[in-house]
Amino acid sequence: MERVFVKNIGQLSTACGNQAKFGSQMNALKTIFNACMYIEDGIIAWIGTSDEAAGVYFEEEMHVVIDAEGKAVIPGFVDSHTHFIFGGYREDEFLARLNGAQYLDILQMGGGIQATVGATRKTEPAILKALGLERINEMAKQGITTLEGKSGYGLDKDCELKQLHIMKELNEESNIDIVSTYLGAHAIPDEFKENHGGYIDFMINEILPIIRNEALAEFCDVFCEEGVFSIEESRRLLIKAKDMGFSIKLHADEIVTLGGAELSAELGAISADHLLMISEEGIQSMIDKRVVATLLPNTAFCLSKPYAPARKLIDNGAAVALASDYNPGSCFTNSIPLMIALAVIQMKMTIEEVITALTINGAAAIGRADSIGTLEVGKKADFSILNYTNYKFLVYHTCVNIVKHVIKEGRIIV
Repeated sequence: MERVFVKNIGQLSTACGNQAKFGSQMNALKTIFNACMYIEDGIIAWIGTSDEAAGVYFEEEMHVVIDAEGKAVIPGFVDSHTHFIFGGYREDEFLARLNGAQYLDILQMGGGIQATVGATRKTEPAILKALGLERINEMAKQGITTLEGKSGYGLDKDCELKQLHIMKELNEESNIDIVSTYLGAHAIPDEFKENHGGYIDFMINEILPIIRNEALAEFCDVFCEEGVFSIEESRRLLIKAKDMGFSIKLHADEIVTLGGAELSAELGAISADHLLMISEEGIQSMIDKRVVATLLPNTAFCLSKPYAPARKLIDNGAAVALASDYNPGSCFTNSIPLMIALAVIQMKMTIEEVITALTINGAAAIGRADSIGTLEVGKKADFSILNYTNYKFLVYHTCVNIVKHVIKEGRIIV
């Protein structure tokens, strides 16, 4: 048994519980000052004050002692929506959008997702894996201890499986946990441009069974959007995926109010993501069915679009998660400090709501709320030690990474 003791924690702050926090619950953090933490084999075994630890836990009995030096400690961040395995870049497209080109127009002209598909299909697995590891390390430095990764830049059998195999290998070999999602329904490949139904049949019959049999992904996702996959097409794919044992997610109501949020509630999705154009009915349906609303402020910022209505969602009782949407097109940034600043300054979330959204609610959005997302006995010892004595510096030291040390399952990884 490996015993780890964390001492001299000036301020330990965490949400509590094993499920998503809804509405006003998101604002509630438990804070312990002058705290200590005892960890056994990567799992939190005890948390309390230094006075409570005295005479019970002795440093000489520990394999590792971590001195937090009076700084603040928070749970490890969970980035529950990324597309980090890809080849090629789209810098010209980014600048074209800033000059007025529309995202769907770029997509129709063979740019956008299709451009990355071409590059990713051509990139050797070893190169994709090396790039993925570099990106994981960048994210870990910002306090991310678990992330979700999507395929979707192959739109065929070989390349989709290539991406998922790489994520499985990185999950086994890297310092952080990676949860995989199949997103073959990211766009219509050129081979099926005039046969959307045929592509859905292809995914259902040719790809999903392999992914399930080889345990390459837990989730199936779809880009439910005008000009991409309709409500009915999305429904058909997700019902079949759910029947095969996948949990389901949706890219919903990002560009137009299509009804993706309502569909997520109808089908019992674990999350619906983006939601810039979510309707009042969509908000209520997600609340009623307890679907996590995953908001991606960095994407709205990079696209120069209005932000998702975080305040309306939370005030009406929704569970909001925040994620990066790290990808080579609409959001080529994995910056957690930027996301925090946008969420608080532009979306009017409190810093406590943001921490909840990036920890326990992010964990709930990938089905991990029972094991990560809070600092409590029985959960993985995934946490960050900040450079300051108060978590409020996460937004006050604006857009700066203030994570000093990152601990994954009781071991320092950054």
